[in-house]
Amino acid sequence: MSPAMAASTEKMVVEILPSTVGTTPLGSCTESTCSHRGLRIGRHSRMYCAQLLVASFLLYLLWSNSTNDLSQGDVLAGPDFSHLASHCAHISPIPAGSFIARQDALSHTLRSLNASAYIAEPGASAGYFANLTGSHWHLSERPLLLVVQPITDGSGEVHANISIVTPAFEETRAKLLPIPAQAEVTYVAWPEDRNPFERALTLLPGLSTIYVDGSVRTFITDGLQKGAPNALVANAPVEVRRLRERKSAEEIDIMKCANEATVLAIRAAREHMKIGMRESEAGQLIRDALAATGIQNGYALTLFGENAALPHGSGTDRILGKHDFILIDGGGSLHGYASDVTRTFALPDSEIPPHHQALWKIVHAAQQRALASASNGTITASVDHAAREVIRKAGYGDFFTHRLGHGIGLEGHESPYLVGGSNDVILTGHTFSDEPGIYIEGKVGVRLEDCFYIDEHGKARYLTAGVGAPATSPWSP
Repeated sequence: MSPAMAASTEKMVVEILPSTVGTTPLGSCTESTCSHRGLRIGRHSRMYCAQLLVASFLLYLLWSNSTNDLSQGDVLAGPDFSHLASHCAHISPIPAGSFIARQDALSHTLRSLNASAYIAEPGASAGYFANLTGSHWHLSERPLLLVVQPITDGSGEVHANISIVTPAFEETRAKLLPIPAQAEVTYVAWPEDRNPFERALTLLPGLSTIYVDGSVRTFITDGLQKGAPNALVANAPVEVRRLRERKSAEEIDIMKCANEATVLAIRAAREHMKIGMRESEAGQLIRDALAATGIQNGYALTLFGENAALPHGSGTDRILGKHDFILIDGGGSLHGYASDVTRTFALPDSEIPPHHQALWKIVHAAQQRALASASNGTITASVDHAAREVIRKAGYGDFFTHRLGHGIGLEGHESPYLVGGSNDVILTGHTFSDEPGIYIEGKVGVRLEDCFYIDEHGKARYLTAGVGAPATSPWSP
């Protein structure tokens, strides 16, 4: 209903009601011959009842109009987070030339390892080397494979030869995939009644060793090995894995902005949170704010009070109380690169118990100690130990129940990991989450998480430092 129609309707109601109210009281509607919807009224009240029904209908139209305006405007729109949109607007995706450089680096590595080829399915690794992600091609029982072979040109330089093994009936679609390559991509199609692995192996004369990406499904590895019984088909070694693990400057720039935007989204959403709201409402605020930044596939684990004592709990849609911490574990992706940030915080009018504030400070100290202990050449287990010792000495060692952190990049969780028992070596370009926590079931949970990278000087730097992270107190996330 337009404002003009609403005003006209209101005027009609005002004109009708005075002619009935006070002159013919509702009590005069006695049982007689006139009825409407089961209400029996007297003859002398016919005019009154007709006017009352008209007025009631017009009042309903006014109420319906106001309700629709409220639901479409105030409720559905929510807070305005549009100011967050500019933060990563200047960040570009990885250019084609970088993919070709990655392919050549892989080829040099394969040649140094005396390997014939590297094979991957659509996913993070194929996405890294050839822009072939799971969103471009979903996995099924019909394999589509990326094959990278080292070849030597006339001048003795090693380059990558890129091939795609595709179901024959999908060949046209496969040729539409946006795969950068220095030379023309080779497409090998396999009909439904033929063995796809035998077709793939026709690309590889003089077989020695074939490396497959660690995420390749077992039936593919087995099929390749059966088709080439005299070759070694094995998971790609650390020399290959490190090509993706160690991030370039352009990758670090994307990851900085993605993680900064996640912090800004949490801070902006916090301004609209209030005592008495539910976990689902707070989570929606975070997701809305993340979407406004341009982050894709945004998520927000949202836990209040004792629910946060389950590190990956699903929550109970609990109502936020005055004495509760809020734990948000949120993130998403920017140009394919993941962000991951956790904040445990209070609202301005929260009254957090002193003991819970003390736990927050212990976790914060552990997070800082971990960052200080990480550098080029450090063993990953020692960084986990550094954080764990802070919490253990404070008397809460049994309540820090998970590893310190994980690698992060094209996958939210990727190797290497900051975990006890690991002998992986931290190198420049590595990126990790740093997320210690204390979880006392039934009472309270505290976790703080910022991701860091190892810079060209071998020092650990937070990806979120550009927006003043990490958190400095429960009231300054």
